Amino acid sequence: MAKSERTTKPRGTGGKKRLTSEVKRAVRAALDKKATDVVVLDLRHTPAFTDFFVLCSGQNQRQVKAIADHVEETLRDAKLRAAHVEGYDRSEWILMDFFTFIVHIFAPNTREFYALERLWGDAERIEIDESFA
Repeated sequence: MAKSERTTKPRGTGGKKRLTSEVKRAVRAALDKKATDVVVLDLRHTPAFTDFFVLCSGQNQRQVKAIADHVEETLRDAKLRAAHVEGYDRSEWILMDFFTFIVHIFAPNTREFYALERLWGDAERIEIDESFA
């Protein structure tokens, strides 16, 4: 079965205990800027090139940039810098590659179009809510 045909596996927030401190910082930074639909995909048991995807959405291009800026600032304070950033100028989909995890910040229509949660449906899905600590 192709990855795009697999269904996502909804999971509760219990998986957050297995997240690295860097991923937790990135998630918290996104939430601080009111990111919506925050999900972490645990890719460690898949043939992926990274351990985690952090996925979130902003309501408009300004918010997408604000989320990216805050994630970058928060992780820089923890001595972690993105190896690569793509999409900042257009702000429809900003990708921030930190090697062991990748942060994806989407405008809502772009997230729906690319549907990474469905594409990586064999990954464990960790739902995140505003109470994430």
